[in-house]
Amino acid sequence: MNRYEVSGWQNTVQEGSDGRVLKNKLGIVNQSDMNHAELVLLHKLYDSVLQSPPSGPITVRLVRQWHRRWLGNVYTWAGYERSVNMSKDGFPFAAADRISALLDDYDRRYLARYTPCMGMPRADLVRAIALTHVEFILIHPFREGNGRISRLLADVMAVQAGLGPLDYSAWEAHRAHYIQSIQLGLAGDYDPMVHWVDRIVP
Repeated sequence: MNRYEVSGWQNTVQEGSDGRVLKNKLGIVNQSDMNHAELVLLHKLYDSVLQSPPSGPITVRLVRQWHRRWLGNVYTWAGYERSVNMSKDGFPFAAADRISALLDDYDRRYLARYTPCMGMPRADLVRAIALTHVEFILIHPFREGNGRISRLLADVMAVQAGLGPLDYSAWEAHRAHYIQSIQLGLAGDYDPMVHWVDRIVP
């Protein structure tokens, strides 16, 4: 459990996992087994969502549904806002007691404004994905899986625009720069993330 610094009841760990795996419905105690289970379920979610992507605006309610469909058979809190404060490498994400209000704002200012993406020029799509991605990661609404859900959101936006799922290898190859781009978004500087989204949009 060392990827994030956390506090609160959602940090309960699975008995027998030596504190390495969150309490789960499947009784999984090995982190590699949990990673595999989450990956298999994520592929199923992708198949379902991208087979019939939303034609209208993407909403926070829909994103919650994606999270619940993905991890609902694993964690009791899937699809619900996190109740723990979290930080990574000393960088704090939004305080847990602010998430509900922040998601309401995110719904209005970003998702309602930038989706659906049908007919959107490429430059506008790149900026739309960059802003929605940065703001989602800064909020970090779920206890687990925020990065993967944020990429599904970006993929759905790209599919709406007719471009298909994205290749994130450039982000993985330059992870430190990607993370720095997220952090710069806290001050409203989205240009670095626009650069990295531009690298992955066909």
